[in-house]
Amino acid sequence: MMNYGPTWRATRKMVHGLLNSNVAKSYVPYQMLENKQMLHDFLQQPEGFLKHIRRYSNALTTTMVFGWRTPTYEDANMKQLFDGFSEFAEINQTGTAALIDFYPPLRKLPSFILPTQERARQMHRKEKALYLGHWLKAKQAIKEGSIRPCFCVGMAEAQKREGFSDDQACYTSGTLLEAGSDTTSSTIYAFVLAMLLYPDVQRKAHEELDRVIGSDRMPTMDDEPSLQYIRGCVKETLRWLPTTILGAVPHATTQDDTYMGYLIPKGAGVLNNVWTIHNDPVRAPEPRRFDPSRFKDDRLGLYDSAANPDATKRDQFTFGAGRRICSGMHVAERSLFLAMSRILWAFDINPQLDSIGKPIMPEQDNITQGFVCMPEEYQAKITPRSKERAQMVEAEWQQAERASLDPVSKQWLV
Repeated sequence: MMNYGPTWRATRKMVHGLLNSNVAKSYVPYQMLENKQMLHDFLQQPEGFLKHIRRYSNALTTTMVFGWRTPTYEDANMKQLFDGFSEFAEINQTGTAALIDFYPPLRKLPSFILPTQERARQMHRKEKALYLGHWLKAKQAIKEGSIRPCFCVGMAEAQKREGFSDDQACYTSGTLLEAGSDTTSSTIYAFVLAMLLYPDVQRKAHEELDRVIGSDRMPTMDDEPSLQYIRGCVKETLRWLPTTILGAVPHATTQDDTYMGYLIPKGAGVLNNVWTIHNDPVRAPEPRRFDPSRFKDDRLGLYDSAANPDATKRDQFTFGAGRRICSGMHVAERSLFLAMSRILWAFDINPQLDSIGKPIMPEQDNITQGFVCMPEEYQAKITPRSKERAQMVEAEWQQAERASLDPVSKQWLV
């Protein structure tokens, strides 16, 4: 949401340099570790699958950004982060918030007249304390030489060169934490919903995984080119239920423009209506049907598709557009592919039954409202596809846990 200018350009350049395609590959070991714990958690407590998905995405992000894991959903910092998402979504639905934005002089009114503004200040204080605490902890670990490879290492070097403040650094890293945690988990949660509602798609995905991978091992990133239907599931989930239905952040015109006879003056806020674009029946026939075969001939990665100058040929707009397009697409694509392919390799996803044995089927378009959206909470029955696959999930996690914990300090090595 920063205004375009030298500070924005410098921050964007730094973020891109630390999240580009080459650097993103170095994060795969982190993604594999967290994926193995997520599958193990699905096996041990299947009814808590939303918690496990959220822990997976948050732990990935804290490791890649700050160098430490989030091994449990009960982590206080993670709970504060997701509670903050809910509060932010709620406060932005009030008419008062929009009114203050449209008429800035109202900001001078006392808080008893505009309680929404005081609530926003309190949220900001808590948010800043969280982000600054993370950043200063990472800086201390860098100083002690105990930090693992992560985004903050590069940002600390940039801070020495360029002299930006700790406040700016904490919000740069905090924004990445926020973006990587919420959007990834919401997309995976939407994918599980799609598998519940479209059993024919789940069956086709199982067939591809069994044909290409078999039952003796789990998919890896090396298998991605051979799993085109799973790749289609990633793209279709992003299209079918975008987490950022209005393009995540508003843009602003840098000069006067006209569109269909309407003047859009310089500085006007412009929202990218992702939901409408994705549900255009010309772009996607029967748009509310989840159909990964729409992308059967699409071999482009998310970033390459987004870079297509012909916007009509883009796969989806969930990651935004233009100068502010998401810098973390390379990381997100790997996280989503590994999660979706390995969940389906290991598990069947079916409806829960009510008291009279009738399947409980959620409505696919019941989604939360706010800055970032996700399906309203629903029930699903998640069971191992076989005893052998369950044993492999357990063995993979035990091996990863042993390899990643220091036997003396019990601290995570990865």
